[in-house]
Amino acid sequence: MFDLFKKTPAETDVPDKRSWTERLKAGLSLSRDKFASALGDVFARRVLDEAALSELETALLGGDVGVDATQYLLDDLEARWKRADANADPRAVLADAMVDLIAPIERPLVVGSQRPFVIMLTGVNGAGKTTSIGKLAKWLQSRNLSVLLAAGDTFRAAAREQLTVWGERNGVAVIQQAGGDAAAIMFDAIAAARARGIDVVLADTAGRLPTQANLMAELRKVKRVIAKAQEGAPHEVLLVLDANTGQNALAQVRAFDEAVGLTGLIVTKLDGSAKGGVVAAIAKQHPIPLKFVGVGEAVDDLRPFAAREFVEALLPLSR
Repeated sequence: MFDLFKKTPAETDVPDKRSWTERLKAGLSLSRDKFASALGDVFARRVLDEAALSELETALLGGDVGVDATQYLLDDLEARWKRADANADPRAVLADAMVDLIAPIERPLVVGSQRPFVIMLTGVNGAGKTTSIGKLAKWLQSRNLSVLLAAGDTFRAAAREQLTVWGERNGVAVIQQAGGDAAAIMFDAIAAARARGIDVVLADTAGRLPTQANLMAELRKVKRVIAKAQEGAPHEVLLVLDANTGQNALAQVRAFDEAVGLTGLIVTKLDGSAKGGVVAAIAKQHPIPLKFVGVGEAVDDLRPFAAREFVEALLPLSR
């Protein structure tokens, strides 16, 4: 069964010659098409009356922007429209409103001076956490940082094997042990990184649901042990979110933030989702910094989040 997975790394090593903007737009096509079908008539009329606002509300809610963010955008849009030039394009006005809403969560990952710099990653099962770690390792290496992977998912043998494949692809060591204690693996990995002069430790953890109290307690333990192994660590605690979960992503953000104090998010699988608007919902209701977005299977399809380019890829802005 695992041999089937091994085909994926070779396939995803093929460079994608498109620009990041082109890949982002292609990845968000399902979300953009959904907005386009709902917003086409509104944009064509170029009138922001009560009927248009009602249609906009339906479109935004349908795109998983969420109730709070939708109301905020509608109020902001009305105010901007009243101040706008008579020839203003409603597409551009809506885009500016959405950019301003989500820009505060555009905060890039900065690797500080601590060595090793420890990044702990968590999330629910199937969110794409282990794959994101492999891609994040590649991104860090492109910035001349050495990386070590800690295989803290002790529940699934396939997770350790998957991380090992990514380690081999990127030429980085993976600290693991079959059936071991996740916290002990983290402690050993940090010690190994310190001894080898490694810049960054990427600490994988087992997928878990926020409702699994015992597993959330284990996650808190893992974080405590990391702090004992390295002063000030973990320096980043990132939650990996599957874009397909839509509004449920908000519940995950709240639960994991309460448990371990999140410093950032990674949103994956935007290329297979029509729910890209959830980024706006997160920005309005629980504004944790969005560090990276993933829009494909290629090794370089995980990139830092940028609010303006995201909105321009998400909304149907062309006439």
